[in-house]
Formats: sequence, structure tokens, C-alpha cells
Amino acid sequence: MPGLIIAPRARIFHGHEWVYATEVKKSFGDPQPGDVITLKDFQDRSLGSAIYNPASQIVARRFSRRRQDLDAEFFLRRIQQAIELRQRLGIDVTLARLVWSESDGMPGLIVDRYGPHLVVQTLTLAMRQRLDLIVAALKELVSPETIILRNDSPVLKAEGIEQEITMVHGSNPGAFQVRANDLLFEIDLLDGQKTGLYLDQLQSHAEVAALAKGKRVLDCFTNQGGFALACAKAGAAKVTAVDISETACAAARRNAELNGLEIEVIVHNVFDFLKHAKPEYDLIILDPPSFTRNKKTLMDAMRGYKEIHLRSLKLLEKGGIISSFCCSHHASRDLFHANLVDASVDAKKSLRLLANHGQRLDHPVLLAIPETEYLKGFTAEVMAGR
Repeated sequence: MPGLIIAPRARIFHGHEWVYATEVKKSFGDPQPGDVITLKDFQDRSLGSAIYNPASQIVARRFSRRRQDLDAEFFLRRIQQAIELRQRLGIDVTLARLVWSESDGMPGLIVDRYGPHLVVQTLTLAMRQRLDLIVAALKELVSPETIILRNDSPVLKAEGIEQEITMVHGSNPGAFQVRANDLLFEIDLLDGQKTGLYLDQLQSHAEVAALAKGKRVLDCFTNQGGFALACAKAGAAKVTAVDISETACAAARRNAELNGLEIEVIVHNVFDFLKHAKPEYDLIILDPPSFTRNKKTLMDAMRGYKEIHLRSLKLLEKGGIISSFCCSHHASRDLFHANLVDASVDAKKSLRLLANHGQRLDHPVLLAIPETEYLKGFTAEVMAGR
């Protein structure tokens, strides 16, 4: 088997599963893009099997510590293990992320389930080349009506993969309804955002909604209305939802109507809305899309978070609650925490932590790969007399 010899002090010796181009001492056996390769240390000892792509800055991603191929048996076994993990954790696997890339030992493969429908993303070249094996395994294990390949992520460019959205099994289901947190949502897996719903935030929706009864709620970057609807159902006195996208706002209104809930939905740039809003809210939720996709723009992104934190805090009186989320793995939990603290200092308000938030357990985190823990959030209360 062809492979790479890894230079000393590479991160793979500290538990990480990625090998960057700068960490390769030399290659052997003429590995080709998408190949399964063997990794060896500088003393010719095996480090396991990986997928290879010289077009990417991450040239190898380890998926096994022993010699292993990506064949039909591999995908059947690994996908079954991933499903069983979620069942043990008490996740409803009919509405869940069934496979989460490195966290389930399949780098670049994402599988989301919405009842009888599956959405697949292959974000590494090796997984895209083996799509037929993946689809066959999913058909055997899950028996879905449809499987949609939704390769529309910007990270595909780094792997040299063309973007595409296509049916790979069954026919287009069109718009349909799913139930999450006892709420109905209408989704379209071909034309909607992401792979349907923000499955990673379903737990946070419920956690924040538990604080919403009787409160005037502002849900910023509402998308399909996940937080807004959960708060309205929990008994909020009034809910206002804001998003710059006309399509997202239309979806939030449809979802509110489906559930017989009343929310005010406003199409507006959130930054501008917060700048001119009146201090008439008791709970403000900030759940923006990622402000950065790379380290180069991280500080610009943190300035954006600081701005919405500061403007939100200025709208809250004592006892008011801010619930803020960041979905970029480039911004660590500590950095995001510090950003919120800095904003509270500038706003001359003291915050008391009510809850820490993270991605739902169907998006498992590998301790040695910080990139697998991307979603973080804090809910805090403005303290009185401070």
C-alpha cells in the first residue's frame, strides 16, 4: 500500500487524525488522489490507514489505527456503529445526524436523517469516489425512500470536488413536514438551507425556551424560526424574529402557521435592527451563521460578534437575558466567552451565567480533534444593582 512518512512532532503523534502537507517527510508507492494509504513514522512504524488528497492542505486524514480499506464491509460496519451510538445516547435516530465525519471514523462523510429521507454530504475526495458504496450501505441499514447528495459546501473547493445537489436514490420528495421538540417544520431537502434543519441546535432551542415564559423575546438570525417558535410554544409574552433573508422569513412564518403560534417576523439586517431597536426585550437570542471560515478572518469575525453582543446588552435591563451562539470551530469557547465578557464591560453590565450550550450529541466531539467541537453558546442574565 502506498503511503506517507510523517515528520517528527506532527500533530498526529498527539492524537489528532489530520496530516498537513508541511508535516510530510516523504511519500512512497506513488499514492493517488482519493487513495487509501498507510501512514508511517520516521522509524518506519505504522500509524494506521488514511485517505489521501494532495490537492488539499490536509493531505491525509486517518480513519483507522490499523491496516484497513474503504470497502463495502467497512461502510456497513462503521455506519451501523454510528447509528447504535446515537441510540445508546437516547437520540431519536429518525431525526438526527447519523454520521458526523471524523467523529464517526469516516472523514468527510455526513449523513442526516429526516424520517424516510436521507441527506448525504461527501466533503472529502475519497468519500465522493466511494459514494456508491455509501449509498448501498445506507439502503441496507436504513431502507430510506430517498437519498439526496447535497454537496454545496464551500469547503469542497479545497478538496477539488465540484459542487452538486442531486438525487442518488428515489425521487424528489419536495417540501414535507417533520416534528422536532413537539413543533412542526416544513423543510425542502433539495432547495432549503443546510441539509434541512439545524439539527445541532435542537437541544439549545429547548434549553433557551425553558427561560422564555412570560418574556418578550427577540430572536436574531432566526432562519426557519427554531428559537422563536420554541419560545412562543413555551409561553413567551411576545416573540419577534429577525433575519435578512426573505426566504428564511417566509419559512419562519409558514412554520408559525403550521403550529398555530403567533410570532412577528421581520426581514432586516440584524446589525442595523439592533442599532435602532428600542429596549423592549427581556430575552435576546443571537444565533448567526458563521462569521468566519478561516483563521485569517477570525479577528474580523470577533469584532462582528462583539458588535451584536454590545448592541444586545444595551437593549437589556436588569434581569434581562442574552443567549448567544457561535458555530465557527476557529473561534474557541474561551475566545467566544471572552468576547461576551468584553462586550458586557463596555456596556457597563455584569452578567451571570445561566447555561452553557453545545451541539447535540448526534454531533459527537473527539477530544483530540478540537475542530469537531464547533458549536458553543452561553446564556447569561444581566445582574441587578451592578
